[in-house]
Order: sequence, then C-alpha cells, then structure tokens
Amino acid sequence: MTPQLPAGHPFSAHIRDASRAQHTEAENSSFMSDMLGGKLGPAAYVRYTEQLWFVYRALEEGAGGLSGDPVAGPFLRRELFRLPSLERDLDHLHGGTDWRRTITPLPAASDYADRIAEVARDWPGGYVAHHYTRYLGDLSGGQVIRSTAEKTWGFTRKGDGVRFYVFEDIPNPAAFKRGYRELLDAVPADDAEKRNIVGECRRAFALNTALFEELSALQAPVP
Repeated sequence: MTPQLPAGHPFSAHIRDASRAQHTEAENSSFMSDMLGGKLGPAAYVRYTEQLWFVYRALEEGAGGLSGDPVAGPFLRRELFRLPSLERDLDHLHGGTDWRRTITPLPAASDYADRIAEVARDWPGGYVAHHYTRYLGDLSGGQVIRSTAEKTWGFTRKGDGVRFYVFEDIPNPAAFKRGYRELLDAVPADDAEKRNIVGECRRAFALNTALFEELSALQAPVP
C-alpha cells in the first residue's frame, strides 16, 4: 500500500522515500552487484545494454505524444534522451549495425517496455514515474556503471561503449537534478494521483529488478 502524502513534504522527497525499498532491491540485485564487482565479463554488460535498448525505445517513442501534456510535458527534455547514444554504443559493442536484426528482448524487458508504452498512451502520470526512475538513475548510479565499464573492460573514458551514460548537454548534473525535483514538486496532480504515481514508481523499480534477475540467470561468473 502506498503511504499517505505527509503534509508539507515535497513530492520529490516523498516519491524517493516511498520507493526506497524497491530502489535498494534493484541496486543490490545479484546481477548488478556481480557486474560492478568484476565477477562478470564484458558479455554481461553487452547483454544489459541490449535490453536497455528495448526499454528506452519505448520510453522515448512514447514521449512523442506527450509534449503538450501538462503533467508529463515539462519533463520531456531533449538533453535527457538516450536512444541515439545507446544505439551508438551498441554499434560499437557489436562492431556494426546488424544487432538490430539479431537482439531479442528478454521476457522481463518486454514486460517493462510494454508497461512504459501503456502509460505513455493512457496515463501521463505513470509515464512520469518511469521517466523519473530511469533518467535520474542514469544521472546518478548510472555513472558508477560507466566508471566500472571503463576501468574493468577498457572502454575509452566517456567514449564509444559507454556514451549512454554521458550527458553531454547537461554540464551540471547536480543542478539539473535539483531542477527536475522542482518539476516533481510542482506536478499538477492531486494527492490521489500523486499516490498513484508513487505506486507506479515502485512498479518501475520492480520491473527493473525482474530484468536483472533474468540477466543474472544468463551469466557465468568470470573464473
């Protein structure tokens, strides 16, 4: 059950606090822990990047119909969009563009992408929940993934293979995140809708965790 909104508590703080358990579970998944701990080889990173493509394709294609929406529209900042950088990374990781014909989504990635497409079509507040969990995560914990990939597998710093995590048009991520949280605080929604958005945020983290679990089942630890 989603907690009631505390009086006088900024919505950005509430959405963070109310989804903390699901966020922590995703961060501490065995797949992510093993990948960041150097227990998995670069193939694990490639598979993860492939699955992200299905998620971000749904997220950014879904943005097209929401630009004028009063709830979701203010969050649609072009400097956040990741699909072009993600596709450049996959070109590099696969040595060409044929990956578009060969990669397939895991069931959890399909579920994740389908849910994003559904809320993008039918529920702008739900779309905001997925937007928040993905992009603010990329600007924060995503930088740890980038650094690990550079150090562990030899990718050029902020170069091909890790460009997904490089926000070239956001020179001050801390200031950008503050501005994003201000948008959350000002979202034009009543308390019932805000509780629904929090619930969808928790669902987004659960979908992410399910993806990590399926990725973990595919991996063999590095000897």
